[in-house]
Formats: sequence, C-alpha cells, structure tokens
Amino acid sequence: MSLAVCLLFDPPSAARVRRLWAQLEDLGVATLASHTHGRQLPHLSYAVLRRWHLGEVLEALQQLDGGGQVSLSCQGAMVFPRGRVALAPAVNGGLHARQERVVEALAGTGAELHHNYARGRWLPHVSVATRARTEQLAVVTRTVADVVPLVLHADRAALVDSGTGEQWPLPQVL
Repeated sequence: MSLAVCLLFDPPSAARVRRLWAQLEDLGVATLASHTHGRQLPHLSYAVLRRWHLGEVLEALQQLDGGGQVSLSCQGAMVFPRGRVALAPAVNGGLHARQERVVEALAGTGAELHHNYARGRWLPHVSVATRARTEQLAVVTRTVADVVPLVLHADRAALVDSGTGEQWPLPQVL
C-alpha cells in the first residue's frame, strides 16, 4: 500500500485516458482500469510514499502555493520494468519545479518517499498498462501511437491511497 500525491485530470482528459484503458483491456492487456481495487483514476503522480503520517502530509501539502492548471502534451509511450507502460508527456522545467516543491514538503514530514520520485529521478508519466507481457508490448505501443499526440489537462490535486482508492482532495493544484 502506498500514498500518492497526484494531479488529477479534468473530465474530458480523464475520459480520453479511460478510453485508452478500455481499448487495451479489450485487447487483453491489464491497465489501471482493472488494477487492484478497480477505482484507479487517470493521474500523474508527483510523489509516492511508502510510510507516512496522513495529518502531517496533508498539512505540509496544504501549505504549498498552487500553480494552477497543468497541461500535458503526451507524445508517445515509455516502458518500465515488469510490464508497466505509460504515456510520456513533454514537460517543462516548471513541472519539475512543482514536483520538487512537493518532495521537499514531504521530506519535512518524515515520510518515506519511493526512490523513483526522489529529486532528479522523477520521470513524469501517465500510467496505462500495469502488467503487459513482453509479447503484448507491441500492441500497447501501437495502441498508444494511434491516440497521440494527446493533450491532458490537470485541474485538481489529491492524495490517493493506492491500496483502497481513498482520496483526500487538496485545496489547490500543486
């Protein structure tokens, strides 16, 4: 179980990602639509925590200035170990600076950050496939290639418990 600090997409953008998930599920590829509790939301994670104190994390994040809506232009796919495939957004330094502010705020709470979200290691991505087998990777990348470029708009942020799907909305877009 982990806790993620997520940018969440506006309804049209979330619908685009969900359509991609549905296409892949129809092709037999596991996506976030069928992952764990089935309540996953299309998102971009700034940080994933392994251990935390919820009250302290919420308080630290509520202290941050919001940067307003974020637009992500997804141009292709990236493949991670163990069959994880994600949309690859083109990002500017502003998004990296936002992520680093979030990580700094979380460090002050004593929370344990997953190493892939540490300063200088973060690869922004929008998860698509969760457990694609090697022989499915061509199908996944071809399906992604058919829908990109894809512009997604994040208009809110939340803490999301990956084990249960429970959310704690944040008052600003980080």
